[in-house]
Amino acid sequence: MKKGLVLEGGALRGIFTAGVLDVFLENNISFDGMVGVSAGAVFGCNFKSRQPGRTVRYNTRFCRSWKYASFLSLFLTGNLYGTKFCYHDIPERLDPFDLETFQNNSMEFHLVTTDTETGYPLYHRCGDDSRDVLMDWFRASASMPIVSKTVKIGGKQLLDGGISDSIPLRYFQENGFEKNVVILTQPPGFQKKKIRFTPLIRFLLRKHPNVFQTLLDRHSRYNSQLAYVQEQKAAGNTFVIQPPAPLGIGPIERDANRIREVYQTGRAEGEKCLPEIKHFLN
Repeated sequence: MKKGLVLEGGALRGIFTAGVLDVFLENNISFDGMVGVSAGAVFGCNFKSRQPGRTVRYNTRFCRSWKYASFLSLFLTGNLYGTKFCYHDIPERLDPFDLETFQNNSMEFHLVTTDTETGYPLYHRCGDDSRDVLMDWFRASASMPIVSKTVKIGGKQLLDGGISDSIPLRYFQENGFEKNVVILTQPPGFQKKKIRFTPLIRFLLRKHPNVFQTLLDRHSRYNSQLAYVQEQKAAGNTFVIQPPAPLGIGPIERDANRIREVYQTGRAEGEKCLPEIKHFLN
């Protein structure tokens, strides 16, 4: 029975996920494959490269840098999260990403993007991609609409996977992963609401009308996915980890202590469920 790990996104709410994953690494909890969406992919890759602490380390180190994430970056480059700084300077030299370990780790790594032409999810299994191509896939998965440029890969223009498939549990089940751990970044009882300011969003996404249409229905699709996760949990083939309360952190956070608090919340949840996780996976 293939065991999978499914990681929701949520910008810096993904620091919670990083805390859980570091506890897994430290306790030798392993999976046959993982799929990440947006921050779930960008932060989750450190689980496959076996680099505990890396996510919280570079986020706290660079959280006050405009080159990392800022409206100045958005104004100057078209990206809220600076492409060069986030996907080249940090992983190549400031806090190196261990590409060799990532590629040599036999665990499958999938991620989700959104095809801007169709508005549908486009999935990618990361294999022997070069460093630059891999970083482009990570960036595509986390490129939030309106505050990011599209990422061109293989002739397709891609954006954030959370637009079209925020919790890809069904996708992983369809790929043969029968027993899955799902890490959410919203607390129990959360329900997504319909987007507001639709005329403005329609205008800002006028070049990508199918992305706009997908966003219009995202709330109902997301809430249906949450219900499906709970159904699968009740069926006994899915284990769910999520924060006990709203994390209270947005896409930009200048307070390193707040980032550490969210990380520690993830660690606490990971440590609390360790005995159950071990039993579930065995």
